[in-house]
Amino acid sequence: MKTTYVSYTKKLWHRIVSYVRSSKRFQYGAVLFALLAVSFLAVLFQAEKSLFQNYSRLESVLILDRNKEVITVLPNGKGEYSHYVSELPARFKELLTKKEDRFFYVHPGINPVSIMRAVGKSIFGKGPGGSSTITQQLAKNLLSNERDRTILHKIEELFYTLSLEVFLSKEQILTMYANTVYMGNNIQGFGQASFDYFGKDLNILNDSERVALLATLSSPGVQNPWKAAGKKNAEIVAERLGVSFDSHYEINMAPDQYLHRTKTSFEFDTLNQVCKTLCVTTLDKDVTERLRTVLQRNIEVAWDSGGRNGAIVVIKLPENELLAVVGSPDVNGEANGHGINMAIEPRPIGSTAKPFIYLEAFKKGLRPYTLVEDREYKYQIATGFSLYPKNYDGLYHGTVTLHQALSNSYNIPTVKTLEYVGLPNFYTFLEQGLHFLPLQDLDSYALGIALGGLEMDPLTLAHYFTLFPARGRMKPLRLFLQGGTSNGQIFTPMGRVENETRVAEPKYTELVTKILNDRKTGVEQFGLVSSLNLSQDNYAVKTGTSRDYHDSWTVGYTPDYVVAVWLGNAENEPLKHVSGQSGAGHIWNESMALLINSKYNKKTPFLLDSVRSFPVGNTLDFGLPDDVISVHQNLMKEDRLILSPHEGDMVMLEGSTIIPLRASEAVSWFVNGDFKDTSDNLDFVPGKTGVYQIKATAERKSETVSITVK
Repeated sequence: MKTTYVSYTKKLWHRIVSYVRSSKRFQYGAVLFALLAVSFLAVLFQAEKSLFQNYSRLESVLILDRNKEVITVLPNGKGEYSHYVSELPARFKELLTKKEDRFFYVHPGINPVSIMRAVGKSIFGKGPGGSSTITQQLAKNLLSNERDRTILHKIEELFYTLSLEVFLSKEQILTMYANTVYMGNNIQGFGQASFDYFGKDLNILNDSERVALLATLSSPGVQNPWKAAGKKNAEIVAERLGVSFDSHYEINMAPDQYLHRTKTSFEFDTLNQVCKTLCVTTLDKDVTERLRTVLQRNIEVAWDSGGRNGAIVVIKLPENELLAVVGSPDVNGEANGHGINMAIEPRPIGSTAKPFIYLEAFKKGLRPYTLVEDREYKYQIATGFSLYPKNYDGLYHGTVTLHQALSNSYNIPTVKTLEYVGLPNFYTFLEQGLHFLPLQDLDSYALGIALGGLEMDPLTLAHYFTLFPARGRMKPLRLFLQGGTSNGQIFTPMGRVENETRVAEPKYTELVTKILNDRKTGVEQFGLVSSLNLSQDNYAVKTGTSRDYHDSWTVGYTPDYVVAVWLGNAENEPLKHVSGQSGAGHIWNESMALLINSKYNKKTPFLLDSVRSFPVGNTLDFGLPDDVISVHQNLMKEDRLILSPHEGDMVMLEGSTIIPLRASEAVSWFVNGDFKDTSDNLDFVPGKTGVYQIKATAERKSETVSITVK
């Protein structure tokens, strides 16, 4: 029996094979079927490829900080904001499928039971029923057919649904759906909605917050977490899902304020940088916002003194990476100029210009121990009036060293130093060395540069100060680690440094750093206890105050970072006697303390290999190894007898007007030929108006000046 059965089976098989081989119709049919199957799969593959392209286009371009924290989520082609998640939390997937598609993991993309239920409801007039699976909803989202529900579109969606199911896993489909659903308020996807509505990552939401997001799906415009109707609907959904619900969950912010634009984006946007793909910046969002808190707190303190605005810029060294830029204490405020990024607004920089002047002076042979006369000088300026430079304290300090002059920020010695350097030479340094773009022709500033008249924005000034810790090299400023400009660089508003260049030899920048690092010599002007004192020694700092206290500046650096601070107000009104030290200095001190206790502080020591200390006169000072002290010390020595008055001075006769006669040594004084006295210091009282010839004679020479008394 068994043999008969086997024989029969073999015969049947041979007949089938023989038929297939001999039947042309069957063979053609099989080939045609195979071709149709391959074509169908190819079409499905192209459909899936098209959907993936649409999926990519719906993802927003992200701007991230250096730690991959989101700074800005840019709108996609539909004007919506979407930060895609790569994986959904297990609990969220459980609730999502339970609410939207219970049989998601078993159906082939289409649920016949749901379709029949929906048809039945429609026939019996019980309203529309949800028949779409998650896969069908994803196809609808990717085809942008959400609002145009025609029969043709539904057939198209059905075809694309099959494509998704053939080529993607269920997990991929679910994640793509979660990233493309509309969540109201131009928010796309659960990941973005979690940040915008709750200020949290999707992974750390509680069940009440998860349900609130899921409840938004039915009517995103009116039932999102910012709406009262959204909370009521969430309670209904929670009951349906069997989830305990706490209606007192906290939403992120007031409606219409979104986390897809963090506070840090305020300054980034004003730098006018375009990101067409993912951009990873050099900024640290956490450091930026902590510095904003520092600025805000100090502006509250300075409010009664006229301080309304401020800026903080931090550049990470040695890479010259922009680590933080704060241009407003309150980016959501429009009053008091808080809607302006003051970090890129030019202001007179006060005495922060002085280190650059002294750098050029050291290149021309002057040294920290070079002597200069701090006394009254007269300069004719373009307006036709005379300029008599004054120091901040209103005093003259006699013969001082350049070390003392820079440490104490004396104005008059700095004017003389700039005069020694030569204005054309200093203009060349600014425009060719620093690639500086001045607001006005540099000749309009002239010697006023030494008195703080030159304008720069805080970002540009901070960039230029990197010249000193970089030991004479001017490097481009970097803003991007990925994306952005091709080389990661940006330009500051008033500077265009494109390539790294050597501006000065290291030995000359070392001399400047050594002076700015010396907190003892500056005690006369800044005191023993000062906001310029820090808990570590490897730093250098310079303050600045513009004319009539309009601007307060402090810029300092270590080998690891530069920090520039400006305090003032956007209306350019003067502060109430707030100096660089008392205003910006406090903000700078707190900012430096924050960075000292951060990962960016490597405690790198300054390299001062070229600096040598040696006795100069009755004290110790420093210079360079090959210096001939007697030569360098006297390069600015003046061979003048009469220090005041000056040729052409005009004096108003008012009662007992006194004209001080000052000389560099004891001289014999003659007024209109009449001998008065022998002294280096004599007070002359004119009896009437007229022209007076003032003559001083000494053993070696004599000088005469003419003054007019009116």
